[in-house]
Amino acid sequence: MKILRFLFSRVVIVGLMIAIQLSVFLFLLIKFSHYSAIISMIGTIISALVVLWIINKNDNPAYKLAWIIPILIFNIAGGVLYLILGNKQPSKGMRLRLEKVHKKTSKYLKQNEQILEEIDKEDKTVLGHVNYINTAAGYPMHKNTEVKYYKVGEENYKDLIKELKKAKKYIFMEYFIIEEGKMWNNILDILEQKAKEGLDVRLMYDDMGCVNLLPYGYDKILEKKGIKCIAFNPFKPLLSLAMNNRDHRKITVIDGHTGFTGGINLADEYINEKVRFGHWKDTGIMLKGEGVWNLTLMFLEMWNANRQSDSDFSIYKPEVHQLETMISDGFVQPYGDSPLDEEVVGENVYLNIINGAKDYVYIFTPYLIIDNEMMTALCLAAKKGVDVKIVTPGIPDKKTVFKLTQSYYPQLLEAGVKIYEYTPGFIHAKVFLCDDKIATVGTINMDYRSLYLHFECGVYLYKCKCLNDIKNDVLDTISKSREFSKKDIKDGRRNSLWQAILRVFAPLM
Repeated sequence: MKILRFLFSRVVIVGLMIAIQLSVFLFLLIKFSHYSAIISMIGTIISALVVLWIINKNDNPAYKLAWIIPILIFNIAGGVLYLILGNKQPSKGMRLRLEKVHKKTSKYLKQNEQILEEIDKEDKTVLGHVNYINTAAGYPMHKNTEVKYYKVGEENYKDLIKELKKAKKYIFMEYFIIEEGKMWNNILDILEQKAKEGLDVRLMYDDMGCVNLLPYGYDKILEKKGIKCIAFNPFKPLLSLAMNNRDHRKITVIDGHTGFTGGINLADEYINEKVRFGHWKDTGIMLKGEGVWNLTLMFLEMWNANRQSDSDFSIYKPEVHQLETMISDGFVQPYGDSPLDEEVVGENVYLNIINGAKDYVYIFTPYLIIDNEMMTALCLAAKKGVDVKIVTPGIPDKKTVFKLTQSYYPQLLEAGVKIYEYTPGFIHAKVFLCDDKIATVGTINMDYRSLYLHFECGVYLYKCKCLNDIKNDVLDTISKSREFSKKDIKDGRRNSLWQAILRVFAPLM
């Protein structure tokens, strides 16, 4: 029954239809090129022009190379295929909608200059980080915010349930993955009840992320329960890379004063109710106070770009008296990253932290598929004497991607970077910690998909009390992990060749 259910699932049917389209296109193009020297010549000329265009694009060199090689190999069809599939930007309609709403959102995101002056007196390097996020992503730094860090999904889930039950006005939720089970069913019961009480309850999930997990048309099912719902960028049987732009963010906002984000989706493996790859190690963060406003607007921007619902965003800002009880706990700056522009905010935040490190940088990441800029920054930091430690999974969720991750180990180890594999299972956390004073917790993996194709988010933290909790978690996680050494690197030509091929096409994976 499981095999039949899989064979007739939406992901298999849609994937098969796309494969058929691609096969027919390539067959016809190659077939006609054999019979017509003119068609063959046109295809070759198009490929040559496309290669020149790619070379001159303001794009990551690794992404360029990943396309240039197949175009040169399949010179007749390669150029045309790139014109259909090679654009990393969202569809034109999505871009225009997001640009329109972003102009509206930006007027609600004003930086308190006194906060910048305070940071300037303490650390000019941090001020540079803050200014970059504000300038490039448009999200200001805040104070008057309590921060709580969660070292596992179970702890995060417990507080999420508690805070959802307290909601009085609205609940906004935006997640990459939702799957029916203990975690989601309990949350859904609360959302239904709150909708019946008259609260504004909205949910947005990524259709690709849930394509094999939720019934088709699940958004309509939730609408009937009183929950406003959007399935982001619906997975369609069309030969288009617009399907590549996924909403990978995880955000919950409750009444504007409480927010959650991090790596934790709404499915049972994230709270270890379902065991798939050993112990699932994930992290999250809860904010209470002024800093939640960035997450609120992040959600409203994406929501209104897909379904225009709000004329005035200010009504979702909590009243001053609701924030007065919040204890100022350092500085927090929630930020978003979008494939809409040419700015790789997520990667640049990571690079700024690495390049500014003096004593150490500790990193949690499920995938380590990095470009030359990130490789150079990590190696340079280690060579300068910075203690660079990276924790990756001990039990991978995708074996091919894990092989690709391990292909980056030799160069990093040679430079002095220490790499640990989480022995108990799979680590899905995305955390950077630096010098006991800076951290970022969010949804952004260290791979091309997260850094260049997905909508992502994170929280930049400076001098928050939770940094001590993060450090204790890192050290505890490392104590449970196996350090990967140069002796563990396998020499075999076949293995090296396969990893080399994977490295070339990593940006397209």
